Amino acid sequence: MNKTTHSPSPETQAEAMQIARATQKPGQTKEQTKLIAQGIQKGIELYKKQQKAKARERDKFRKKQLKEKTALNTDSGTGSADLHAQTVIRQSPTPWILLLLSWAGFIGWHFIK
Repeated sequence: MNKTTHSPSPETQAEAMQIARATQKPGQTKEQTKLIAQGIQKGIELYKKQQKAKARERDKFRKKQLKEKTALNTDSGTGSADLHAQTVIRQSPTPWILLLLSWAGFIGWHFIK
């Protein structure tokens, strides 16, 4: 793994120090607070790296989807016709049967009464 030694941004340093001071315990030395701030800073940097990686993955996925969509649109039509033939959805007759039975029951109840 390639490690680079770069200094964190001043905003990250200030944010980490602010959080460390906010959680400071009575009797805690400045050195301890500084060490806590460094740990928080590393956590913030790691979080930012993870978010950047997720954003890159989302962007790659979006570009891939866009490329596939444009490829389907530019096909001669034979490939897309096969795709549409495979996605036939068949509905269940159960709701229709229940609807007819309920109407038949209502009509029968209405004439018996």
